[in-house]
Amino acid sequence: QLRLVESGGASVQAGVSLKLSCVASGPLFSNHVMGWFRQAPGKEREFVAAISWSGQITFYGDFVNGRFEISRDNTRKRAYLQMNNLQAEDTAVYFCAASDRSNVERYESAYKFWGQGTQVTVSS
Repeated sequence: QLRLVESGGASVQAGVSLKLSCVASGPLFSNHVMGWFRQAPGKEREFVAAISWSGQITFYGDFVNGRFEISRDNTRKRAYLQMNNLQAEDTAVYFCAASDRSNVERYESAYKFWGQGTQVTVSS
């Protein structure tokens, strides 16, 4: 069982960058696909990005348009989400999630373990 804890959320002005971190505790982190999701006020949770076990395969939500980059460090049991040129519509709680499936997935149901989330607020 993995326990996930996110950090790095903040209140920022539009146009700046933030890097979110997710640290895992528990076995076999390197065997899990890692994903980031977000939930804005009054909206459903949506897929942001995912990365394969090895880090060689990444997959992004349609809205990302090259602004975000997911990465991982298996030695440190961490996953990251670099977010650039943040906009007001990026305001949300961002969640880290882990999947023990072999494929990189965009569906919430594929992810078995979830963090509590970190708040990102972007003001224009």
